[in-house]
Amino acid sequence: MAFISILTIMAVCETVWAKRERSLDRLIRWPGNFGIAMLGTVAVRLIFPVTAASAALLAQSNGTGLFNALSLPTIFSIPASLLLLDMVIYGQHRLFHSMPLLWRIHRMHHTDLDIDVSTGLRFHPVELLLSMLIKFAAIVALGAPPLAVVIFEIGLNACSLFNHANVRLPTALDALLRTVIVTPDMHRVHHSTRPDETNSNYGFGLSWWDKVFGTYVPQPALGHAQMSIGLEGYREPEVERLDRMLVNPFQ
Repeated sequence: MAFISILTIMAVCETVWAKRERSLDRLIRWPGNFGIAMLGTVAVRLIFPVTAASAALLAQSNGTGLFNALSLPTIFSIPASLLLLDMVIYGQHRLFHSMPLLWRIHRMHHTDLDIDVSTGLRFHPVELLLSMLIKFAAIVALGAPPLAVVIFEIGLNACSLFNHANVRLPTALDALLRTVIVTPDMHRVHHSTRPDETNSNYGFGLSWWDKVFGTYVPQPALGHAQMSIGLEGYREPEVERLDRMLVNPFQ
């Protein structure tokens, strides 16, 4: 319910307060983006017998992981888990850009010729499966409380929809929000065709990691209205087709 609500709200907001003009109609892009999201969801459900929260419950019942071993009260372990899991997602995203094999899997996300709320769903099923493995490993290693994992999962999905949205925020509000979280303007830089901008602003939730680890680029060099979205070599509208998305890593 939270996912559908946020998706609907952001879709309406970017219709009313769009930051950039669309280069392609939604009817061209959205079937592929939502289609790949559905396939990824089915793949994860078929491959993994448990959810992230279930993995946290198993770790808790077996006393596995750092926070379970230390027996920390939840007032400490929950915020610490949220912080560290978000850092893991930052590291994972950066890894998918730096390793050629992983980049082949991730690059389909960047071939979208526009960026809007639907881009936040555009991940190859193989990437989602690898992401789940990394997430499970982090949850078990930390001994993250189940409640923290539930909050994190909802927050991660919400942040992906929010920071990919084609929404125009007032400059002052954007500056205030990005002191804590990744805003649409901040993440849009990451979808630039310029390699120096593509390889920046990896954060999904908290904006701190890019600033701490030196990967923060405040604004695109050409400005948000003029910047080119996507990847060089993938400029034809056919990249928005579901079949082209699925075969992209194997080309």
